Amino acid sequence: MQKIVVIGSSNTDLIAKIETFPKAGETIKGVSYFQAMGGKGANQALAAHRLGGEVKFVSSLGKDSNGLNAMEYYKKEGLDATLSLIVDETPSGVAMIWVDRKGENSIVIIAGANEKLSPEYIHQIEKEILKADLIVLQMEIPYETVKTVCDIAHENGKQVLLNVAPARKLDQGIIQKIDILVVNETEAETISGEIIEHIGEEGIVDKLLALGAKTVILTLGKQGCILKNDQLYLRVPAFSVKAVDTTAAGDTFCGALAAELSKGHNWNECLVFASAAAAICVTRMGAQPSVPTETEVRNFLEKKSTNY
Repeated sequence: MQKIVVIGSSNTDLIAKIETFPKAGETIKGVSYFQAMGGKGANQALAAHRLGGEVKFVSSLGKDSNGLNAMEYYKKEGLDATLSLIVDETPSGVAMIWVDRKGENSIVIIAGANEKLSPEYIHQIEKEILKADLIVLQMEIPYETVKTVCDIAHENGKQVLLNVAPARKLDQGIIQKIDILVVNETEAETISGEIIEHIGEEGIVDKLLALGAKTVILTLGKQGCILKNDQLYLRVPAFSVKAVDTTAAGDTFCGALAAELSKGHNWNECLVFASAAAAICVTRMGAQPSVPTETEVRNFLEKKSTNY
């Protein structure tokens, strides 16, 4: 099995369930509240770990109660986060999440210590990072840090999976160093400068490939996902489930994809597995509490196998 390093954010999620999103200036009564671990980096690392990957997680946390609780939580989960940076003066990241009755969410992130995950620190742990075969990244850490990791990985022949979430423009120099680019519709439009309605789903994927990404995966929510590279074009439908909370569905997809790739499975098998993991995720509340285990996903697929 190949080794995976996930480099990214770690947050404490403060989650309120509500009937409908409030209008500006409106005060509403919430349905329920709970706290859980989140952050795109941590979500993807935990997903890859729970779903059978050999994973190390690199993040940056404050030396506060949230940071200490996070490290203890990762230890209990069996996720190796020992390469993470712990900083004194900056609080750990938090995310305030509203989830409505349809399962849609609205999120405000305070990056905190995540902003301290610097290129300099990446260079300090470069030897450990290069022990991995697959490096997984997102965009909740500084852009220059993402760029540095891509440079190091490219120079040393390591595979990079970049999930451009939250959406932002990328330098073409970074895109050309990406082996697997995972984007949703908004992210694809932001990077490409095109509109899906105008050029179509495959058209926007072709645009991203032309910018230099080797393989592009476009996730389309209930419409499934598309993969394209110079050898293959795949479209995998989504599984039909009743959504309770869509938080971390994309992160679960990415973590599941990384785990399956690390085991040497083919692209179709990887995408079906990742789609199943994301489908299970949206039937539960919270980010990391909703991430399924490998056994759960295998059982889910066994029951759904007639669809494929």
